[in-house]
Amino acid sequence: MSHPLVVMKFGGSSVANADRIRRVARRVAAARSDGADLVVVVSAMGDTTDELLSLAAAITEEPDARELDMLLATGEQQSSTLMAMALHALGVAAIALTGAQAGIVTDGTYGKARIAGIDPVRIRAELADGKVVIVAGFQGQSAKALELMETTTLGRGGSDTTAVALAAALRADRCQIYTDVKGICTADPRVVPDARQLAVVGYEEMLELAHQGAQVMQVRAVELGWVNDVVIEVLSSFEDAPGTLIREDPLVEQRNKVRGIAHDRNVAKITLVEVPDRPGVAYAVFSPLADAGISVDMIVQNVGHGARTDMSFTLPRVDLEKAKRVLEPIVRELGFREMTTDASIAKVSIVGAGLHNAPGYAARMFGALADAGVNIEMISTSEVRITCTIAEQDLEAAARALHAAFQLATPDPLDEAAARGR
Repeated sequence: MSHPLVVMKFGGSSVANADRIRRVARRVAAARSDGADLVVVVSAMGDTTDELLSLAAAITEEPDARELDMLLATGEQQSSTLMAMALHALGVAAIALTGAQAGIVTDGTYGKARIAGIDPVRIRAELADGKVVIVAGFQGQSAKALELMETTTLGRGGSDTTAVALAAALRADRCQIYTDVKGICTADPRVVPDARQLAVVGYEEMLELAHQGAQVMQVRAVELGWVNDVVIEVLSSFEDAPGTLIREDPLVEQRNKVRGIAHDRNVAKITLVEVPDRPGVAYAVFSPLADAGISVDMIVQNVGHGARTDMSFTLPRVDLEKAKRVLEPIVRELGFREMTTDASIAKVSIVGAGLHNAPGYAARMFGALADAGVNIEMISTSEVRITCTIAEQDLEAAARALHAAFQLATPDPLDEAAARGR
């Protein structure tokens, strides 16, 4: 009889120091004693990645991308080997592998590589030998230069992505993401004190929550789980309590349509005033931004008057200065009157499957914001969300007003049934 195969991922706060590594090792050992085959993915310890970036910046303002990836990959290799040592001390057979040794193949993009494929032959062999396999997250080996063994890193949330990708490749029974919260909540509890933990959330809803600022799960990891039908369980590293399952939700049509409130402070707005209203202008604006690696989110263009119009769009606040440098020559070349920027805005969203086809939700959202004295600057919608940009100073009031308006603090009977049937 084969053992269940579980992929467990522990983030940086979970392995921040020796005591926490030993605590995680005890949890892994307990799961192993229950009969599961285990692959454990670890992030770098605590703030190690930031510390390595600071070291690189102290050497040069523009570190070489290849060498930076070589440097950053050492953080996860450090925590993976320490985890293996902690398991050995508990009498559990374990082995630490780098991303390359685990068979993770990526494209050749340093700093934000995409996983091109996984050949888990080494992992399977070590599992068959009775070992817990510890994999350094956030990294792989470039498919374009296998003979050179080029190390690449996966960018923000890379360890989550590693774990879900390995679970898919190994056809694991479950992928468990251990973090510093108990699960996915109806809102950020630091902003909305009466936020409630969800027992189950669908892939599509979780993807939108992550896109709109929820930081518990990374977008790429949720996408991989959805595409490969990997059941993801978000759990706390620090207490033994039920978490949240991310999976297809057969009861989605019967639930409260709004499942959560997401917010994002990393937002800025650029407005191009009196843009020539003719074909090709939008391409001239957004193509250079794309070439510079800047992602644009919400776009609003006013109705043209006198062959001129205004165009506004949002982007990550961290990219604002770069975007201004890219656009300044275009503003001059195309004859815009001016470019204005605003780095004091934020986004707040309601998220839930079926919102697009359910009347009244937009009106309830706008009414709740109005009652809270919150002014809406821009509005964007999708099949499963409605997003408003607002002044950043109004963000907490807006999130709390929306959480109350859609009664998200009230337990959903279907959630309670899901929790009992885990």
